[in-house]
Amino acid sequence: HVQLVESGGGSVQVGGSLVLSCAMSGDTSRRNCMGWFRQTPGNERERVASIRSVDGETYYIDSVKGRFTISRDSVNNTLFLQMNSLKADDTAMYYCAARDGVVCARQYDYWGQGTQVTVS
Repeated sequence: HVQLVESGGGSVQVGGSLVLSCAMSGDTSRRNCMGWFRQTPGNERERVASIRSVDGETYYIDSVKGRFTISRDSVNNTLFLQMNSLKADDTAMYYCAARDGVVCARQYDYWGQGTQVTVS
């Protein structure tokens, strides 16, 4: 069983920065892909960034490239999302997720409860 707990969300002004954290517990050794997703009311959840454990390959949705950075502290089992130059369009509920498979674009198996980011 894997538990994911996000933190670090909040309200920030346009152009500001936030760091989201995701604490992972349980059997984390087989979680090959870790990712951050976001969702706004009435819209589908989208994958913002992901990182693959085996080779460190990262993915970013086009709208956050150059502004967001995903990283993982394997020793402390924590996933981070550094968000800079935030825009109003970044306002959403952000979710941490993990999957066992190595194709990080596919469906994720484990989800956190979400943390709200509001940019205004």
